[in-house]
Amino acid sequence: MLKQGGLEHGGRLRAAALRYGIAVADWLDLSTGIAPYGWPLPVIPASAWARLPEQQDGLEIAARDYYGVANLLPVAGSQAAIQALPRLRRNATVGIVSPAYAEHAAAWQREGHRLLAISEGAIERALERLDVLLLVNPNNPTGRRIEPQRLLAWHTRLAERGGWLVVDEAFIDCTPEHSLAAFSDRPGLIVLRSFGKFFGMAGIRLGFVLAQPALLEQMAELLGPWAISGPSRVVASALLQDQAGQRQQCERLLADGERLAILLSTQGLTPTGGCALFQFCCMERAAELHEFLAARGILTRLFETPQSLRFGLPPDEAGWQRLQQALVAFAGERA
Repeated sequence: MLKQGGLEHGGRLRAAALRYGIAVADWLDLSTGIAPYGWPLPVIPASAWARLPEQQDGLEIAARDYYGVANLLPVAGSQAAIQALPRLRRNATVGIVSPAYAEHAAAWQREGHRLLAISEGAIERALERLDVLLLVNPNNPTGRRIEPQRLLAWHTRLAERGGWLVVDEAFIDCTPEHSLAAFSDRPGLIVLRSFGKFFGMAGIRLGFVLAQPALLEQMAELLGPWAISGPSRVVASALLQDQAGQRQQCERLLADGERLAILLSTQGLTPTGGCALFQFCCMERAAELHEFLAARGILTRLFETPQSLRFGLPPDEAGWQRLQQALVAFAGERA
């Protein structure tokens, strides 16, 4: 079995290829929550490669318009913000709504903060003990989403004591009505957004931090100049302004997310959660199904606690048919 828990991540195709003896090009990779399709790339001028990046190129303006905010900071993927935020506080008690993307806990622990893994139901009781409450919304990997009103109520209680609410919204682009972006000018509210997942360009390594200017200035100083490459800035600026392309992408992802939920349900794998970009299935035979699919060149994301699989979206009709046939075969062998 190819273990992908802990601080390992989806998309480890080369490791899977070596483990199962299947060429990289022959895999159907469903192990990530990244859109499997995107946009034609704009032409990148030679100056973007030859010159140091400059902030006056329009990226920040395009991003502020896209997220509907007055203040933000581009970072080299939301991962850069995840690693930097713990360095802006000292000796904090940090509650992380679990299960969650493991890099959050690792980053705060690395800086010596006190961590509490808490369930959603325990947040109300835990708030008075916390300096920072951190959650992923929709959650990764479960897809669970918490409504904005509850989040803002928690933020108010934390901010009264100088605390932070950190919300990782990496998977929220298809449902922007649930985002806290519009409230990110409030003290102590920090929203992280990923560019690569919705736009299908994880390799661009771009994300944004939405927060008050003072905190963004601290983070910018910590990360240093030229955090985003010139070519990345050109591509992102164009895509963030392409409203027609964004609408088309959102419609397709929502439809495919629903299609995936239906496909899994018809094979006895009714998702326990999910969003437009992935579906999450808790099941006793998660490891067995993961292995069965991997042996056929289909990579899913396996979690041990709880025993579960996360399925990303197939990129095309051939991928959909391949997944369906494999799931039917699995059900037939265990009938």
